[in-house]
Amino acid sequence: MRNGKDLTLKYITDEKGKKKEVILAIKDFENLLEDLEDLAIVAERRDVESISHEEVIKRLKKDGLL
Repeated sequence: MRNGKDLTLKYITDEKGKKKEVILAIKDFENLLEDLEDLAIVAERRDVESISHEEVIKRLKKDGLL
């Protein structure tokens, strides 16, 4: 995940100076969307049983993919 400090933000404020909206570069916006999608996938797979790296290698070799 990207660090929020890496974002270049511009704020739109009301007449009292209170921040109301934010403007960010398209690339930053796209990166944030990608991060959100990744987090959603992680959340969906939270309860899926994981396997070790060694087991993955073993299965790939068995299937002739490695």
